[in-house]
Amino acid sequence: MRGLHHANGTEKSTDWNCVNWRKVNRQISNLRQRIFRASQTGDHKKVRSLQKLMLCSHANTLLSVRRVTQVNAGKNTAGVDKLVVKTPAARTKLVEELSTSQPWRAKPARRVYIPKSNGKTRPLGIPTITDRCLQAKVKNALEPYWEAKFEGSSYGFRPGRGCHDAIEKVYKLSLPRTRKKWVVDADIKGCFDNIDHQFLLNTIGPIPGRELIKQWLKAGYVDKDVFNETKAGTPQGGVISPLLANIALHGMEKVLGVKTDNRGRLRGPRAVVRYADDFVVLCESKEDAEQAKNTMKEWLDIRGLTLSEEKTRIVHLTEGFDFLSFNIRHYRAPLTSKSGFKLLTKPSKKAVTEKRKKLREIWHRGQGTNVPALIKELNPTIRGWANYFRTGVAKETFSKLDDWMHHKELRYARRTHPNKPWNWIKQRYWGRLNRKRDDNWVFGDKQSGTLLLKFRWFDIRRHILVKGTHSPDDPSLKEYWKERNKTPVKDLSTREQQIARKQEMLCEKCGQTLFNGERFEVHHVKPKKDGGSDGIHNLNLVHMYCHQQITNEQRT
Repeated sequence: MRGLHHANGTEKSTDWNCVNWRKVNRQISNLRQRIFRASQTGDHKKVRSLQKLMLCSHANTLLSVRRVTQVNAGKNTAGVDKLVVKTPAARTKLVEELSTSQPWRAKPARRVYIPKSNGKTRPLGIPTITDRCLQAKVKNALEPYWEAKFEGSSYGFRPGRGCHDAIEKVYKLSLPRTRKKWVVDADIKGCFDNIDHQFLLNTIGPIPGRELIKQWLKAGYVDKDVFNETKAGTPQGGVISPLLANIALHGMEKVLGVKTDNRGRLRGPRAVVRYADDFVVLCESKEDAEQAKNTMKEWLDIRGLTLSEEKTRIVHLTEGFDFLSFNIRHYRAPLTSKSGFKLLTKPSKKAVTEKRKKLREIWHRGQGTNVPALIKELNPTIRGWANYFRTGVAKETFSKLDDWMHHKELRYARRTHPNKPWNWIKQRYWGRLNRKRDDNWVFGDKQSGTLLLKFRWFDIRRHILVKGTHSPDDPSLKEYWKERNKTPVKDLSTREQQIARKQEMLCEKCGQTLFNGERFEVHHVKPKKDGGSDGIHNLNLVHMYCHQQITNEQRT
């Protein structure tokens, strides 16, 4: 395979099946940490130099192609060029194209519409595969610089942070013993579609890759074969768009006057929690909440954004509010609490209604299909929803959903066998299929052993909040993140937990944490065809694409 000349003068050749992902990840991690450290110390000249090095890095190209074509959810979605990359040969070719130093011209995004829960649709702009890979490269250069600057109250679309951190922060700020009982439940109107381009470019500054970012912002979109210009906003569907939105919304703590001490503890009358474009401001009085709302209006206006008057409201914690599908509210408890109130974070009514609607659709589609196929479709949605809400007060909701599901099971069984007696139906579909549970009413297929999960099987577990402004790119916090990355192991089966702990939660092939968002599989170190056993000592957990690479190596 022909070599390609890079900006740093080295010659690289690529064979996708032979990439050393452990080395690639180590190089990118080291570069990100160096950029983060230089940003912390204010050495902007060094930051720019390291960002150029990141953009020229062959390892960055490889990792970007892997994430866009193998890991990200939109890997099978084409842009305006109708190109989808699915084979190792196609990925190799894409790496070679991205490695050339020719000037790049961004193509417009392809406009698609996805349904929303309220019956409306949300527009997405899907860039081409090549543009997405370039965006991933630029993101790796830009993100660690801003990670050193971002405020601790920002949790959306950032490495090492997520929805549960935002909810846990709101929970801690809303405890009855605190004084901040008035909440500005804010909603930014069309945030991603209206961010002012010039403000965003001025905020980013003269960085390597700036012209590419400008091209992506101005590239426009194609809707029903008609080209449309984009005068504002970042395309939802682009790899770099969430980071650009976070940059545009950076500084919310400062403008609201949020104050903390040296240990990161709040000392001012206000607090804010933001997840992407969703945020809440907690205040000590209704008057201060009104003032905070007006302050945010002026601050957002500079960025080309406005608050939705219909959806933005000021409420007391005794009324409650919804945030990231949770309902946060103070309930009266004069006999069990010194303050007379207790705080509960429950699944919101809207979230429960939407979940029932989705499950109902699956049951309707599954009428006439066999039980294993139906359960295969139901279990992932049950598991995902339960894992998300198990961090709150969800036992009652889980129990009600299980009762509702039982009625659906009965309806399915009776409609499938209208002429069979009840005892026959009961014997066929229900039993103690889960040996770990003392429950004789588990729905499933006794022949194959397939069983339907129950919501109540998911124990309630309080999420551990990420500390302050901690970031995985901070080289001084390696031990903190090493321990934190072990937390998701609790969601695995007992056998998988044993294997994961044996590996210290790391993929044996690429050396990255097993819980980096990629799907993982069980690998037999000594193949079964060669006499390998199913014992723990002969099993490893590896990411799916690492597993494919191992299999290819064993065949050659």
